[in-house]
Amino acid sequence: MFPTLQIGPLALPVPAMSLLLSLWLGLSLTEKFAQKRALNADALYNLTFITLLSGIAGARLFFALQNFSAFAQTPLSLFSRETGSLDPFGGFASALIAALVYGRQAGLKLWPTLDALTPLFAVMTIGVGLSRLASGAVFGMETSVPWGIELWGATRHPTQVYEIGLALTILLFLGWKVKNNLLKDGSLFLLFLALAAGAQLFVEGFRGDSTLLPGGIRAGQALAWLVMAGALWAMKRVASTEEKEQADAVNGL
Repeated sequence: MFPTLQIGPLALPVPAMSLLLSLWLGLSLTEKFAQKRALNADALYNLTFITLLSGIAGARLFFALQNFSAFAQTPLSLFSRETGSLDPFGGFASALIAALVYGRQAGLKLWPTLDALTPLFAVMTIGVGLSRLASGAVFGMETSVPWGIELWGATRHPTQVYEIGLALTILLFLGWKVKNNLLKDGSLFLLFLALAAGAQLFVEGFRGDSTLLPGGIRAGQALAWLVMAGALWAMKRVASTEEKEQADAVNGL
C-alpha cells in the first residue's frame, strides 16, 4: 500500500490527499452541472462545506460525549486528526440537520439540489476507493486468483480496485445519462444511489473484514439491499408523479 508520499521533508498522507482531490474534482463537476441547470452554484458550494464541517464536528462531539472521561483529561484531543475517534451516526445526523437548515434558508429545492450534488457524490466514491487502496483498509478475503494483491501477509482480492472500477463506471454512465438528458428531477441522484448500492453488494461479497449479522449475513450487503430498494421505490414514485402532472396538464388544455 501507499499511505504516505514523501516529498523532501514533507510526508503527505495519500488517503487524505485522495479524498481532497476527489472533493475538488467533484465540486468542479457539480458547478458545471449547476450552471447548465440554472442552479445557484455558490449556494451548492456553501451547502457542501457547511455539511462537511458540521458532519466532522458532530462526529467528533458525539464520540467525545461517549468517551467523556478521556476527553475531559485531554480536551485538545477534540482537534485531533485521528479519524478513529469519530462517530459515524453523530456525523451523519449533524450533517443532515445542517444541510436541511441551510437548504431551506437558501431556498434550494430538494430534488434539483440532490441531482446537482450527484457528480460530487460519484467522484467522492472513487476518492474513497483510492483512499482505501492507499491505506489498505477494507481489504479483501484471501484468494488464489492471479490478480490478487499482497496485503497484511496474504494474497487477497483487490476489493479496493473493484470499488474504484465500479465507481468510475457509475460516474461515466451517469455522465452519459446527463449528456443525453434522459433523466427527470431527482432521478439522477436516485439512480446513483441504486447503482452505488449494487456496487456495494458486489464488493462486500469479496471483503475479508465485513461485519457479520446473526445468521452470517454481511451488514454492508443488508444495508445495500435496503438502500437499493428505497432508491428504486423512490424512482418509481418520481416517474409516476411526473406522468400524473403531464396528464393533468394535457387534461387542462
